[in-house]
Amino acid sequence: MSTATAIRPPAVAGMFYPGEPDTLRDDLATCLAVPPAPTFSGRLKAVIVPHAGYVYSGGTAGKAYALLAPLAGRIRRVVLLGPCHRVAVRGVAAPTVQAFATPLGNIPLDRAALDALADLPQVVASDAAHAQEHSLEVQLPFLQTVLGDFTLVPLAVGQTGAAEVAQVIARLWGGPETLIVISSDLSHFHGYAEAQKIDHATADHILALEQLTSFEQACGALPINGLIAVAKQRGLRIERIAQCNSGDTAGDKSRVVGYASFALYEPEAVAADPGPALLVRARNAIAARLGQPTQAEPAHPA
Repeated sequence: MSTATAIRPPAVAGMFYPGEPDTLRDDLATCLAVPPAPTFSGRLKAVIVPHAGYVYSGGTAGKAYALLAPLAGRIRRVVLLGPCHRVAVRGVAAPTVQAFATPLGNIPLDRAALDALADLPQVVASDAAHAQEHSLEVQLPFLQTVLGDFTLVPLAVGQTGAAEVAQVIARLWGGPETLIVISSDLSHFHGYAEAQKIDHATADHILALEQLTSFEQACGALPINGLIAVAKQRGLRIERIAQCNSGDTAGDKSRVVGYASFALYEPEAVAADPGPALLVRARNAIAARLGQPTQAEPAHPA
């Protein structure tokens, strides 16, 4: 098939998340059911979310994605970065296809944005790096549910430096129409108590916008570090949305994987506390997408 019309089909539907659309929508509704009230004012610009099977990390990811539902009319492009698990890549791998598919439909790629990266030496074209990669794919049904229509810039991060990743993110930063999504789990295969200790220390580094030093902290350390570098430069604030490990959800406590989600905000003057209204808008946007009843927003103070 020519890359002019090629679509990357889902590789892990039926494994990491349901392959049947109605069952998938039901699972997403559960994961997105309780959107948290935002702590910070400002423009939500980026999220860091886990990428395990939904039964393990879907609730942790869903709490961050629920914050995006009120922004569906604003966000028109998603820049999605995650680590390579299946194919060794030197650099940052960009696909050549035109769309990524999930059981919920096709997502068009922003080919102009991808083509604009071609002059960066760390960016390489590789459909093989994307063909079986789950770290990016598991995020797509969430994004389709909360945002509706958008274009995608998917990038699989291989062997490179944080500065090179930061350069890519900075070039794609855009304005209010662009959301940055970083896909990463935390520690892998420690006992429950040890994992909690490691993961809380890692989360403290992320919350302080400090660079991670090891893939033992997070498999997506490189894309996280790239985002942290740009976030510090641009004065973003960060909050932890949720944190757990597989022993809290559906796994054995003897060998767990850690998960956390974070939201990053650009500075923006806000006249009044938007928390209650945004919380209702998030619930209503998700409910409307899933065909469920909505509720009235709280009245603004006079």
